[in-house]
Amino acid sequence: MKVIISLNTAWNLLNFRVGLIRSLVEQGYEVVAVAPYDHYALQLPALGCRYVPLAMDNKGTSPVQDILLAYRFFRLFIVERPDVFLGYTVKPNVYGSSMAHLLDIPVINNIAGLGAVFIKDGLLARFVRKLYQSALNNSSKVFFQNNDDCQLFISDGLVRPETTDLLPGSGVDLNKFSVVPPRPFRGERRKFRFLLVARMLWDKGVGEYVEAAKLLHQHWPEAECCLLGFLDVKNPAAISREQMEEWVVEGYVNYLGVSDDVREQIVEADCVVLPSYREGTPRSLLEASAMGRPVITTDTVGCREAVDDGYNGLICKLRDPKDLYEKMQQMLLLSDEQRQHMGLCGREKMEREFDEQFVIDKYLAAIRQIKQKNTVCPNSQPNLSRS
Repeated sequence: MKVIISLNTAWNLLNFRVGLIRSLVEQGYEVVAVAPYDHYALQLPALGCRYVPLAMDNKGTSPVQDILLAYRFFRLFIVERPDVFLGYTVKPNVYGSSMAHLLDIPVINNIAGLGAVFIKDGLLARFVRKLYQSALNNSSKVFFQNNDDCQLFISDGLVRPETTDLLPGSGVDLNKFSVVPPRPFRGERRKFRFLLVARMLWDKGVGEYVEAAKLLHQHWPEAECCLLGFLDVKNPAAISREQMEEWVVEGYVNYLGVSDDVREQIVEADCVVLPSYREGTPRSLLEASAMGRPVITTDTVGCREAVDDGYNGLICKLRDPKDLYEKMQQMLLLSDEQRQHMGLCGREKMEREFDEQFVIDKYLAAIRQIKQKNTVCPNSQPNLSRS
């Protein structure tokens, strides 16, 4: 069988779907990875898959560009003749899935999280819902990363309940993200490091993190607040480089840029923070917990699934920098032993609930089910010639 897997960036494929791609290749599937070109695409063939670039205006709302994207997916499917399409992120899920259904290609979708446009009421939100409904109603399987999003789609009639299933986010590779004991803080001549890992967007809670950092700077000069992630992303909620530079000059935060290996920065952190407004399941929290670091996040959809308050981290109020500051202060007041214990509890939670292998096994099972159905009912094969 040939499997096409599509996301909105090659970086996304390389950072979040490596385990799945490798497992599919090991199982004997021909895998075609599809995304807009960036320099990370050069690393994809080493996974055993074939990379095909596909231009995509990820955050644009131009109908003309979206029609062109749908046509590109249609042409891709005609040329590649896949047996199944795996869609991730909004535009592959909507336009890739719609074109796959048109050609009778089985589809497996993954809804990683809902953007602000989808959640709000209004004409655009209703239009986006209609697009999702058209794209998902005929899918073989629709995976969600938290139950809140799943129930929202079901209640709005956007997806058939019998096709839905839950995943523990994108999971975490427990071999790659292994426990590294933290350096002691008490009695050491170094700063206690808080770290936020995310795309630099307002709705990731970056503004609240900076405000909490200002309060921390006044009362805890022995602490530092760092940020790691892409700036100037194509997103209405993007934080500008000028804004970040202004914060850095003020001395409240330290921007670390981007990293191809986030483990190097997690190792240097004492606590990882993500005060996001809403997530599917945040990968940064899973990776930090897997490496034995305590975390702080907001009491909101997606985030609270990754943290048991007081067990492997702390939960703060949504959009409340003062409460975030208080939770960061609470983390500082813990002894080295208490924080290390909290981090090890996070590792146990990842092993119990968020192992990447759980995600891979569900995908392999869903694809096998499609394969068996096509074997029993050969008329359900894609209406594309195999000559």
